Amino acid sequence: MTGTALVTGAGRGLGAAIAATLAAHGWSVAVNDLDAESADRVASSCGGVAVPGDVTDEDAVTSIVASASDRLGPVGCLVANATGPQPVVALADLTWRTHLDQLEFFVKSPTLLARAVVPGMTAIGGGRIVNIGSDMPDRALPGWSAYSAAKAAQLALTRTWARELGPANITVNVVAPGWIPVERHADATPAERAAYASEVPLARLGTPQDVAETVAFLASGEAGFITGQYFPVNGGHTIAR
Repeated sequence: MTGTALVTGAGRGLGAAIAATLAAHGWSVAVNDLDAESADRVASSCGGVAVPGDVTDEDAVTSIVASASDRLGPVGCLVANATGPQPVVALADLTWRTHLDQLEFFVKSPTLLARAVVPGMTAIGGGRIVNIGSDMPDRALPGWSAYSAAKAAQLALTRTWARELGPANITVNVVAPGWIPVERHADATPAERAAYASEVPLARLGTPQDVAETVAFLASGEAGFITGQYFPVNGGHTIAR
């Protein structure tokens, strides 16, 4: 299965790797990022098109999906990867605004995107929605309650949409990375990286490519009978949790 894939938050990090990998698997990729220059750079490197914009804004999402569809054809694969700041906030300092900041990216944005792409997917006989989640709800680390709650809500959306959209031949799944260092983790020390890897059964840190290949599989025709599922990509880090 190939066609047009829209990857959000793809100007760097996991999103950039996912965009490049989907392109290598034959997809025509629309690269979204809030930063237009980053979106242009990644799109140029993978032969795709840049569709910059804020995926938490309804009008912007409508425009992003329309631009991708007009230039490449109906979106057959949506990868909702965009994220924002991920502060560690203790309960004593936790506010409703803290929750809303996370829900904007992991509940509002996937909802706006799914609503925008589903009509086109239905028209072409089906599609793939892959939400990029996290294993943090399983790890339950102190200070991460707002982020973890939003990611857990994203998983609930995924499972519900899988049932709702299944009759239209649209699959919906979550890929949930563990800690995979990308640009935002440039200040992580060798000791911190080694300490994390020591807890991972496969005894190494994951790479963006590990996540990207999982997404590419779920976007493929071979994954046509897989929906509503949660795929941790963390080297087994949460096996015993």
